[in-house]
Amino acid sequence: MACMSPMFRRSDRRTETKAPAEHLVTLIRKPGCHLCDDAQEVIEKVCSDLGVPWEGKDITEDEELHRRYWEQIPVVLVDGAQHTFWRVNEERLRKALAR
Repeated sequence: MACMSPMFRRSDRRTETKAPAEHLVTLIRKPGCHLCDDAQEVIEKVCSDLGVPWEGKDITEDEELHRRYWEQIPVVLVDGAQHTFWRVNEERLRKALAR
């Protein structure tokens, strides 16, 4: 049987699991954004429950974030990678942080 390219192999997620404190959730938001407030409530709850640190960034104070995410805010990053935008699903965020 021929060897499968590593590109097509499934990774063993058990070896990729991080401790909660090793994750970082970033909320990219702007002042006066009600969706951002809703997203922050979910993030605060999930991160508090799991012991995961989180940070908030104001899109109006960072030109690169503004250019990249203006039409998607609020944007949630998990470990620097975009997880979601507009609405945060609590269950989906929990699953992402359990990896």
